[in-house]
Amino acid sequence: MNTKNDIDVEINGKEYTLSGYESSEYLQKLANYINDKCVELNLQDGYSRLDMEMKNVFLSINLADDYFKAQKAANDLKSENEEMEKEIFDIKHEMITMQTQLDECKKEIKKLSEEKRKAENDIIRLETELGSKKA
Repeated sequence: MNTKNDIDVEINGKEYTLSGYESSEYLQKLANYINDKCVELNLQDGYSRLDMEMKNVFLSINLADDYFKAQKAANDLKSENEEMEKEIFDIKHEMITMQTQLDECKKEIKKLSEEKRKAENDIIRLETELGSKKA
């Protein structure tokens, strides 16, 4: 079982202690993301004039927006992956079919080569018989 981690972080200029069973690095990454979002919002016109409740709502909306965009991107990648897997399956099936056709062609070439060899031997035999009858 994981141990609980406590880590001191700074978010929007204030110190907080985050606790959780995730790694300290992960908790710090969360704090950094929220802090970066706060910095981004503070650069927007009018944000500094909002009261704290509105700032928190605005931050929450922006974080939710990031979440839903990331979720959509993940779903799009999943769909693309599924399409690629289907395409790979189809290509593998086509390769197997082509390999089977190639094997059949090789057998046919071998058969025709054998027939050619026999025909050449028959020609030699017939030319030899014809030559002996003329003599």
